[in-house]
Amino acid sequence: MVNTHWGGVVENNHFGTHEFMMLCDMLGAEPYICGNVGSGTVQEMSEWVEYMTFDGESPMSNWRKENGREEAWKLKYFGVGNENWGCGGNMRPEFYADLYRQFQTYVRNYGDNKIYKIAGGANVDDYRWTEVLMREAGHLMDGLSLHYYVHPHGFWNKGSALDAREEEWFITMKKALHMDELITKHSTIMDKYDPQKRVGMIIDEWGTWFDVEPGTNPGFLYQQNTIRDALVAGLHFNIFHEHNDRVQMANIAQTVNVLQAMVLTEGEKMILTPTYHVFEMYKVHQDAQKLDLHVETDTYRLNDEDLPSVSATASKDADGNIHISFCNLNPNDDKNVTVELRGLSDDVNIEGRVLTADERNAHNTFDNPENVKPVAFNGYSLEGEQLTVSLPNMSVAVLTLSV
Repeated sequence: MVNTHWGGVVENNHFGTHEFMMLCDMLGAEPYICGNVGSGTVQEMSEWVEYMTFDGESPMSNWRKENGREEAWKLKYFGVGNENWGCGGNMRPEFYADLYRQFQTYVRNYGDNKIYKIAGGANVDDYRWTEVLMREAGHLMDGLSLHYYVHPHGFWNKGSALDAREEEWFITMKKALHMDELITKHSTIMDKYDPQKRVGMIIDEWGTWFDVEPGTNPGFLYQQNTIRDALVAGLHFNIFHEHNDRVQMANIAQTVNVLQAMVLTEGEKMILTPTYHVFEMYKVHQDAQKLDLHVETDTYRLNDEDLPSVSATASKDADGNIHISFCNLNPNDDKNVTVELRGLSDDVNIEGRVLTADERNAHNTFDNPENVKPVAFNGYSLEGEQLTVSLPNMSVAVLTLSV
């Protein structure tokens, strides 16, 4: 088939269902399958779910076995359509709500496999889409998606991923912080129809989207990844964490060679990006209990506009360790932060890591793959219950307090 959404290349489908599920097994990751509502059929979606998850005797199950997979896969997350307001069909929310109601009926649970059904949600600030979907189909979904990308100057003028001007830095951070307003307003609409917060907000596409690197296929969306992207990732994580009562998933959509990727490859070579390192640093918050953290900070000012200089979030894991993550948005100045740790034990061990750089467009290359990477961080002091941290400019830092 010709993949019209991905650079017009011919797709041979050599990497199909079996290969994808095998990759997820190898990574220890939960697969998230998206069914085609835009140009597909109810039967196609129904039979695909049966092919993957039915362990009995049926044409689809037998076909899977003929293709080399004897036992059914466990599949939790299934998206019923994607971006149906745009490339997924240019639909009105009322029309998609009806289609979602129809298609999801045939996304069956086979055996003990329970599917978490995710409806295609809004594009950025299309609050009417969320209103209609929740009103007409909220009771039939487990999750509702939200997509938001950071474009410094809008979709048609995205700017260069390696632009080191401070104006580009500032507007990128401003737009990254806008995610908090989007989640708050969409959540308010969801609360109207789902006050128990049963339906999760699934932010399954987010991150930076700059112009493609010169000389690459425009349809492949290949861009470099700098310390600026790392700060965008850290800011998003802090915002997602603060809304964890509604945000149940926030997986970045692109992982290798596309947009804000965590990995870049060239033939057999592979490098880890600054964004990868932020993902790795923040994993301490997964499966932990979010702690209340009130942040008072000065502002980062440019051209008569202000942003908060520091963003932070904290959690406590099952072993009682406290993890605090900080982002210093300011590319020019170090920032001293004071944290009052109430009820802290006297015997506390602190370890820290920081990701920072000397230049606003610092990035990793195949010739210099470790130019931007986390290092040990000891810019802190603890006196009684008061923790003082000196954050380098444009940095992401994580402290672990073990008792």
